[in-house]
Amino acid sequence: MAPRGCVAVTALLLCAAPIAWAATPPPDSPAALQEAQRLAQLPPVVHGGSTRIDPSGRKEKGRASYYAHRFVNRKMANGKRFDPNANIAASKTLPLGTTAKVTNLQNGRSVTVRVEDRGPFIDGRVVDVTPKVADELDILKKGVVPVIVAPIAVPQPDGVMKLGAGAADASPEEVAQATQQAEAATR
Repeated sequence: MAPRGCVAVTALLLCAAPIAWAATPPPDSPAALQEAQRLAQLPPVVHGGSTRIDPSGRKEKGRASYYAHRFVNRKMANGKRFDPNANIAASKTLPLGTTAKVTNLQNGRSVTVRVEDRGPFIDGRVVDVTPKVADELDILKKGVVPVIVAPIAVPQPDGVMKLGAGAADASPEEVAQATQQAEAATR
């Protein structure tokens, strides 16, 4: 027989679970889009050396770099092998499975990526991208450029998917695709 306190804690956890789930609107709801629009109005977070995971969905401002060739086929934080021709990225702060739009602030080019790895571990850098993405953003020659990272779909610690600030500027098709990709990546 469990001690009396254990029964109370178990009952509290069982009662609180549906409340936490109900507090997060489904990604395709008007409330979720309204929250994404609110997040888009906030100034970007500037992460210097932070390594705390941030599931808020706010934009991040910093510098982007790209993976060196020596990382090809190495395991990433999600357990998959690094593919230099995929639209993937590493982030210190975004949850794994996040789908985000990375925009080069020097030329306005944007690419949608999925966060599958951790890094870069250099102050001021917010994202590492694959050579393919770096080419599309036109950062191969410079190596490091200022960017905005706008999360579109962000997995939450409780398993629910949340729209981020980038969803406010994305088409409904992009949001649906980002949500599906993020959900698949976290399974």
